[in-house]
Amino acid sequence: MTLQPEGEDLRKAIKWIAEQRKENPGKGAQRLINEASLKFDLPPRDQEFLYRYLSDEKPSKS
Repeated sequence: MTLQPEGEDLRKAIKWIAEQRKENPGKGAQRLINEASLKFDLPPRDQEFLYRYLSDEKPSKS
């Protein structure tokens, strides 16, 4: 089952986090989620989604 984000702000936050991870690979997920939450004014429900989404990701093989 794939998690599907609802809401435009949440989709923008996911895209922003992905870009930030490429630019700043050392920045932690929690910090990125906190920054995205402020930047996109996400409610707690969406923040929880981001925590689950990022914790379910498989590490990339680079």
